[in-house]
Amino acid sequence: MSPKTEDGLRIGGRTVPLSHPDKVLFPEDGITKAELVGHYRAVGRLMLPHLRDRPLVMERYPDGYRGKSFFQKDVPGHFPDWIHRREVPKEGGTVTMAVCDDAATLAYLANQACLTLHPWLSRADRLGCPDRIVFDLDPPAGDFGIVRRSARRLADLLTELGLRPAVMTTGSRGLHLLVLLDRRTDFDTARAFARDVAGLLAARHPDELTTAVRKDKRRGRLYLDIQRNAYAQTSVAPYAVRARPHAPVATPIGWDELDDPDLHPQRWTVRTLPDRLAGHSDVWKGLGRCRRSLRTAQRRLAALAGEGTA
Repeated sequence: MSPKTEDGLRIGGRTVPLSHPDKVLFPEDGITKAELVGHYRAVGRLMLPHLRDRPLVMERYPDGYRGKSFFQKDVPGHFPDWIHRREVPKEGGTVTMAVCDDAATLAYLANQACLTLHPWLSRADRLGCPDRIVFDLDPPAGDFGIVRRSARRLADLLTELGLRPAVMTTGSRGLHLLVLLDRRTDFDTARAFARDVAGLLAARHPDELTTAVRKDKRRGRLYLDIQRNAYAQTSVAPYAVRARPHAPVATPIGWDELDDPDLHPQRWTVRTLPDRLAGHSDVWKGLGRCRRSLRTAQRRLAALAGEGTA
C-alpha cells in the first residue's frame, strides 16, 4: 500500500489527491470512489503495459455509473503537469490527450471518476500504425454460447494464418480477441485484413456469423465487428471497470477458460477480481512476444480465400 497523506496518496513519488473517497459510484454494492482507486492501484502492474504511450479517451461518471457521463478526449486544465500528454491531429486541428504511463496517473484518473479507460490501438510515436487488431464479439440476443463458439472459430482461423490471438471478457456484453502487430502496418491495411478475416469466417459459418453492419440484415447471427480498427478509434483496456451493476471488469482469460460454461462477460468485478488474480496471476504473460507481421498472414488468407472460390 502506498502511504496516505493529508493531501492524498503517495504513489511513485507523486502525491495523488483523493477527493470525496466515500462517494458511492456503484450503489448496488456500495462501491466507493476510494474502492475504485484501490482497484486501479491493484491492477496497475498488469494494466499499464496496455496503456503506456497511447492517447487515452476517458469515460467519466462524476455521480456514479447511474448518473450523467461523458467521454473526454482533451486534457482538462486542472490536470497536474506530471500527467503525460500527446497532441494528436484531428479534423480541423489537434487535440491534446492524456497518456497513462504510470501508477500515479492511473490513480489520478480514477479519482476523477474515470471508470473506464479507452486507449488507442496505436502508440504515440507512430499514431498511424496500430500494434493490435481487435475483433469485438457480442451476442446477438443474449446467447453467450454463440460468442464462445465464435471466439474459438476465430482464434483457430487466426492461428491458421500464423498469428497468436489473445482473448478477454469486455465486462460489458461480449469478448474481445486481440492480435498484436509489429507496427509496420497502417490502419487501412490492418482494417482490410480484419474485414477479410471476418468475411472468410462468416462464409464458413453462414448460419451463425455475419459481417452485415445493419442489424436488420443479421437475422439473429453474431456480427463479427471489426469497426474499432481505424485511426483514432479505441478499445476498452484490460482490467478497466465498466459502467454496469456491480462494477464488472474487462478481464484477460486463457484459451482453456473459453470452454467454461459459466463464463460470461461480466463474470469478474472489482470485488471478485482479486481472488482470480491470486490464483491466475497474469494469463497474458509473454503476450508481447506474440507480435507478428501481417505479410505472411495476408498471403495465407488470400490462399484460403482462393480455395473457397475455386
